[in-house]
Amino acid sequence: MPPLVALAGALGSAALVRWAYRTAKRINHELEEARQARVAERSGTTEVPTLRRDPVTGAYRPG
Repeated sequence: MPPLVALAGALGSAALVRWAYRTAKRINHELEEARQARVAERSGTTEVPTLRRDPVTGAYRPG
């Protein structure tokens, strides 16, 4: 009977490690997608306008 208990414990612990690994991998994947979405959102909204020189006043203005 003790070898059967040891085998059941080993199988149970292997299943637990596998579940924890898959869960950690899934969570990291979701976090990476969220990071990439945030970076893409940030880069699209903060466009720096080019400056052009006004021939009359000589000042540089967005254009």
